[in-house]
Amino acid sequence: MKSHDLHPAVDKALERVRSGAAELMTRHAVASSTPMRECLVALNRLSGETMTLFVVDEEGRMAGTMTDGDIRRAIIGGASVSDTAESLMHRDFMALTPPDTPWKKIAEARRRGITLLPRLDAEGYVQDIMDLRLQHSALPVDAVLMAGGRGERLRPLTLTTPKPLLKVGGKPIIDYNVEELRANGIEKIRVTVNYLKEQLIDHFSHPRFGGYVECVEEPRRLGTMGSLSLVGDLTNDFVLVMNSDILTTLDFEKLYLAHIESGAALTMAVIPYTVSVPFSIIRTEGDRVTGLTEKPTYNYFAGAGVYLMDRRLMARISPGEYLDAPDFVESLIVDGLKVGYFPIDGTWIDIGSPDDYRYADELMSRPVQ
Repeated sequence: MKSHDLHPAVDKALERVRSGAAELMTRHAVASSTPMRECLVALNRLSGETMTLFVVDEEGRMAGTMTDGDIRRAIIGGASVSDTAESLMHRDFMALTPPDTPWKKIAEARRRGITLLPRLDAEGYVQDIMDLRLQHSALPVDAVLMAGGRGERLRPLTLTTPKPLLKVGGKPIIDYNVEELRANGIEKIRVTVNYLKEQLIDHFSHPRFGGYVECVEEPRRLGTMGSLSLVGDLTNDFVLVMNSDILTTLDFEKLYLAHIESGAALTMAVIPYTVSVPFSIIRTEGDRVTGLTEKPTYNYFAGAGVYLMDRRLMARISPGEYLDAPDFVESLIVDGLKVGYFPIDGTWIDIGSPDDYRYADELMSRPVQ
């Protein structure tokens, strides 16, 4: 992208930026030789946005950042309106550079209240600009969403529409999950399809939330884990397997951290589940009653349909064989592999019944506070 209205140094910077970030770079970049007054004009144009300028040198490399606070402090220190961005800018800026671990740098930037994080190449040129109001992390994870089920408990709604494409709050259920995965920097997303698969294939024939989603067709029902045998070309060491018809505020970054810190081969996301018995429960020994518990309450964790696992576990799945998640998890436990769990702190709705569907639709239709 080039513009005759921009400084030549900014034009050089734009030559290295990916197309999706070019507009941000155009609005936020100034050359190091730009006078203070023009920097103030550029900041004023950003009113209502993140008011940060990226300062590039004459070759287009990132040299610093500037805010109105930097200019204010410079004026207090004796600077004049003829001084240039080079003398005003903040040189110790935060950027994602090789060999940084992206998710760690993004987490640090968010803790510091930074909303625009540039990604630089080894030469110092801006490759991308991440808007951290939209992107929460950059997890080194591939994702597989399971969307092949028939949704029989939601009939007649699912007689002509696959359950993941039913709309809640005006948007297909599966799109909430794809959008959240993208916001966590997960680029490679696959969707396994079977029932009414043509509709899902058509739905994902266009980019969704900044990238394409690949549909993987099951020749027949293979179960949650069995269908993973059809997924190839993985790019990361971790695989997130998730039902596509749940709504959740699960923090995927915290799930990832819990997984790698625990050393588990597989980590299940779980939800608290309480069972209250409205009767007195007796304890027995042989034919004798040894005690009573009045209307007891039992607390459990239930599987939430989300699994984060090490990629090497894929080798345990035989191609073409039916395999559900509980059987797969049990096999890991039997073989002595560590299975961890991560409680979801927030919303989790399994849209499995008409009542669940109506509740989810009502919830997602409410105005955002």
